[in-house]
Amino acid sequence: MLADNRFYRPAGVAARGDYAVHVDPETAGWGYSSLRVLELEAGAEHELSTEDSEWIVLPLTGGCTVRSEDDSGGETEVFELAGRSSVFRGVTDFAYVPRDSRVRISTEAGGRFALTGAECERRLPARYGAASDVPVELRGAGQASRQVNNFGAAHVFEADRLIAVEVLTPAGNWSSFPPHKHDTEREGESRLEEIYYFEIDAGHGADGVGYQRVYPSGPGRDTDVLAEVRSGDVVLIPDGWHGPSMAVPGYDMYYLNVMAGPSPDRAWLICDDPAHAWVRETWRDQPVDPRLPLYAAPAAEQGRDQR
Repeated sequence: MLADNRFYRPAGVAARGDYAVHVDPETAGWGYSSLRVLELEAGAEHELSTEDSEWIVLPLTGGCTVRSEDDSGGETEVFELAGRSSVFRGVTDFAYVPRDSRVRISTEAGGRFALTGAECERRLPARYGAASDVPVELRGAGQASRQVNNFGAAHVFEADRLIAVEVLTPAGNWSSFPPHKHDTEREGESRLEEIYYFEIDAGHGADGVGYQRVYPSGPGRDTDVLAEVRSGDVVLIPDGWHGPSMAVPGYDMYYLNVMAGPSPDRAWLICDDPAHAWVRETWRDQPVDPRLPLYAAPAAEQGRDQR
């Protein structure tokens, strides 16, 4: 197994302080994307300064209260997030908090909360995102079928640079396939750094696994990973073809994608590996995996996308 520790961070390796995961531009060696996973016991709270980054607070398990206050002591917003019992059991609501803010996250019952972040320039208003407004999208077909919860997608929710989505892959399926990249700023492709944060469904009481592949996209690129991933693991993708993400039989796989980059246009534009792009054409004659959606957002729009 090839797992370059520059790009693969097993559970616990990227921990810092109250955070089970703490990835920022400094520790990743890039310029924009960040991810923190905060674990709080019942009745606990956590404070942070957003500094020069925008953030989305996304419950992984449990609910919380998010209080956001302008650094200057001005406008204050408070959002009550109902959350969910598990990433495998439902879509969640979330809160967007802008740069130059002081944020307090508190929880009565305890939980785990992802903070997806991006260094940015504009200071946008703090906002609440309802679970019922999250578009649930089915991508691919056959054993390449997967579910995407587009809570922070570029075409769904306004941010300055941050793009974030959740992907659920049923047991035995492959996602992030065909392998694709977004490491060059050009027509039809945007340059985006990406973080993958994984969880594997432990519904059968066992420590499930999945696999993630990343490989170089050209001369001068050396991001090369074949990692056995478990709950809490992180893979960093500064460049390169990435995919497939493989869910082994018996274990559904979840990953949270966090993306940001230097492009003035906030867009997810990808280029498929030409060696495997033909696979998309085969989806036209295949049904979507009938196990999908694993769950749907209440009253949310659902659709099928063959990307």
